[in-house]
Amino acid sequence: MFGISFSELLLVGLVALLVLGPERLPGAARTAGLWIGRLKRSFNAIKQEVEREIGADEIRRQLHNEHILSLEQEARNILSPVQEPAKPVTPPVVEHSIAPVPAPAAEPAPTEPAPTPDASPAPHDPTLPPRAP
Repeated sequence: MFGISFSELLLVGLVALLVLGPERLPGAARTAGLWIGRLKRSFNAIKQEVEREIGADEIRRQLHNEHILSLEQEARNILSPVQEPAKPVTPPVVEHSIAPVPAPAAEPAPTEPAPTPDASPAPHDPTLPPRAP
């Protein structure tokens, strides 16, 4: 972790043995081990909390982005003109250089003879009452 080699650890242990003496060295080593363990657990807990917060921030950011995208899509749907179904395309009228043929003269419409007062109505007309003979 810190780049301390075995020979350096051996040197630190030897100095600790000379300074503390053989009676207090085991208690000091135990205390140092407990403190190092506590520091490692504290660092790991802080690291996990930071990672959790970063993950939560990322999730919040993604949810916010998805919400913005859905609002944008709704705005596009509202603002875009309603597309009408495609109308059939009629071919353009092509005019030829040939002289147009005149239309036939309109004949007068045939007129129906006026009904006579004594004529009976049509038998299939359901709106009129039947006539007595």
